[in-house]
Amino acid sequence: MALLCAARHRLISTPPSKGFLITHSTVLAPTTLAWITRLIAFDTTSRNSNRELIDVIDAELREHGLEPVLVPNSDGTKANLVVTIPAHDGSTTGGVMLAGHTDVVPVDGQAWNSDPFTAELRDDRLYGRGAADMKAFSGVILALLPELVSRPLATPLHLAWTYDEEVGCHGAITLLADLAARGIRPEICIVGEPTSMRAVSAHKSSHLYRVSFTGLASHSSNTPNGVNAIEYAARAIAFIRSIADEHRVNGPFDPSFEVPYTTINVGTISGGAAVNTVAERCDFEFEFRAIPGVSSSAIFSRIEDFVLGELRPAMRAEHATANVSFAPIGAVPSLSAAGTGAALQLVHELTKTSSEETVGYGTEGGLFQLAGIDTVVCGPGSIRQGHTANEYIDLAQISACEDFLRALAGHLAHQQ
Repeated sequence: MALLCAARHRLISTPPSKGFLITHSTVLAPTTLAWITRLIAFDTTSRNSNRELIDVIDAELREHGLEPVLVPNSDGTKANLVVTIPAHDGSTTGGVMLAGHTDVVPVDGQAWNSDPFTAELRDDRLYGRGAADMKAFSGVILALLPELVSRPLATPLHLAWTYDEEVGCHGAITLLADLAARGIRPEICIVGEPTSMRAVSAHKSSHLYRVSFTGLASHSSNTPNGVNAIEYAARAIAFIRSIADEHRVNGPFDPSFEVPYTTINVGTISGGAAVNTVAERCDFEFEFRAIPGVSSSAIFSRIEDFVLGELRPAMRAEHATANVSFAPIGAVPSLSAAGTGAALQLVHELTKTSSEETVGYGTEGGLFQLAGIDTVVCGPGSIRQGHTANEYIDLAQISACEDFLRALAGHLAHQQ
């Protein structure tokens, strides 16, 4: 675990010497910062395995008499973990699920003032990759585990950790399949993404694709002998931008979102070998984020029809071997406020607020809602700090999350 060393303002791996950390008006449970620190120390960037972190959580849950289930990916390098704290009568279906992902985004190319995977405390903020998105939520759950398992619950409490949320929510798909196979269906899900502990009832969908153009290389002194993959990719990118402009100008609009229309972005591109060579290859990746109610399939079909119906025939008219193909990278369905009822009501009760917000980023919540689980997003920290250099979470947000989970445990116990 960890000890707050005031002289160095750094969290290091030794057991806590005092029961509580006090900072101004913020009082944290004995092991909360220790758990968050321990989780941050695992480099669970999506390209890496998350198994060491999952194994630590698994061991902790078993120490408290629980029986977690690991749901690995196809090659076993990553795993989801789900565990049920049964109701007092032993039932395991229904109830509430707390869900969070274990992976984080890369720190490559970012200018950090400290080691991203060594948590540091400065000015009542805890810094480290994943501090906000979203290892603080997981750390609070683990720190409060003794309180959660000690209460006789009227309905079960499910705890779920997933892999690969940041690269397409792949882990949540296999998690849901496992829950369905075992006959476990929570009624409510709270996804602990950073929302500053405010209820988020809707978010946009997210769809990611890679487009690969294959032309024909030739010396640039004789361009008619080649097929320039970069030039055709550029035409595709310009067409994609035109669709984005249509949505920006004509909508449809949903004023509840900060950006009230569907957006499209080309994020990466690579191609060509040399300036004096007709480019044989060009690949780019794009994503679009659609507001609830906008057909994602219709957007993609327009792009696909243009690329395969117009650009590919034009390429093959220059040379028969030319080609272009699409590869889906990931898709996250939208979370719709129309499908949120009991979950939103519960979060309002626990937070003693009536706020209801929408966000432009995607979460696993859309998948849980699509599976028939009433879902809302609510967790500590701000998304503005997620994915950034010197990512941090305010200690007051961690404390608010503790209050939230204690209130949830009391709510589940008092239903009897």
